[in-house]
Amino acid sequence: MTIDNKHSMNDTVMMVAGEASGDLHGSGLIRELKGKRPTLRLFGIGGNKMQARGMELIYHINEMSVLGLWDVVKRFRFFKRVYRNLVDRMDSEKPRVLVLIDYPGLNLKLAKAAHQRGIKVLYYIAPQVWAWGAQRIKQLALTVDKMAVILPFEEKMYRDAGIEATFVGHPLLEILETKLSKKEFCAQHRLNPNQKTIGLLAGSRRLEVSRLLPTMLETVRLLKNKYPAIQIIASKAEPVPLDIYQGILADSADIKLVEHDTYEIMKYSDLLMVASGTATLEAALFETPLIVVYKVDAFSYVIGKQLVKIDTIGLVNVIAEEKIVPEFIQHKFQPKKLLPEIEELLFNQDRKQKMVKKLSVIKQKLGQRGASKRAAQMVLELL
Repeated sequence: MTIDNKHSMNDTVMMVAGEASGDLHGSGLIRELKGKRPTLRLFGIGGNKMQARGMELIYHINEMSVLGLWDVVKRFRFFKRVYRNLVDRMDSEKPRVLVLIDYPGLNLKLAKAAHQRGIKVLYYIAPQVWAWGAQRIKQLALTVDKMAVILPFEEKMYRDAGIEATFVGHPLLEILETKLSKKEFCAQHRLNPNQKTIGLLAGSRRLEVSRLLPTMLETVRLLKNKYPAIQIIASKAEPVPLDIYQGILADSADIKLVEHDTYEIMKYSDLLMVASGTATLEAALFETPLIVVYKVDAFSYVIGKQLVKIDTIGLVNVIAEEKIVPEFIQHKFQPKKLLPEIEELLFNQDRKQKMVKKLSVIKQKLGQRGASKRAAQMVLELL
């Protein structure tokens, strides 16, 4: 495919985001870039939000979704084809800048390919190398021109490794708003505003929902046996097809599946059970008590245990540098283990207030609003 002449070579940027949170933050970045340079042409991998801002998609994030190493192994040929295709597009369209958003499995390889071709590389939302060890930092230092990092401790870590890194603040601070009041939200979903409510957020990938939601349900069923008045709402993630939820919730008429109002669920629930990932941080910013859960296949877990260098995986705990919220990972993710913790956070006011107080500190650590604007400025400097 050739570039039409109304786009100068200088005005082409390739972007790659592999999952829902990357699509969200990528769309904010595109909004700022287009605002400053309307002629900019963008192509690559993203989702509906990036496409809506004017990016041409080669692949959609729904095709890229994986959970655990075993899943990657099974789809190895597909990812090899994606990589080849993207490198061919680098050669044919010669973008001036490659913007990578998280998703290290593919993006670290693309950074190397771009670097070899003289394409400038900006990494926005760095891969969590602090969890995965130093090898990847070395790799990044060799192939990345600039990094726009969103966690406060990352800037020094990358600069020490010789990478030009800038803490731009966290993009979540720009979008964390609810559209409905508690009264409106409860009315819309036929909830009693005076009853305790638990929100279930089982992740943004099909596999996560299939793997985590059944155990979440089992847990809240035990809870409802003891406290029948408790209300349960499950959040439907946009990228996950509705029928996945309907299959899991088939025998759970008393559990409400809520689409679109994720931030309302986070804000107005008394307690959240959240799949490890960006959602844990979003929940924390609403200062709602939460429990982090996660489970991958046994193969990925065994390998991951050997690679991961930190003892907590919830972003909330990583940023706080202490264990603010409980984590139930892999074999600990069982209804009978979760139940006492849930009861404690629902009914022990003292314990709840302590957690809320610590969650309020997280927001202060994440910098000022305007991450997308600052990251866009860095892209334009590379152009």
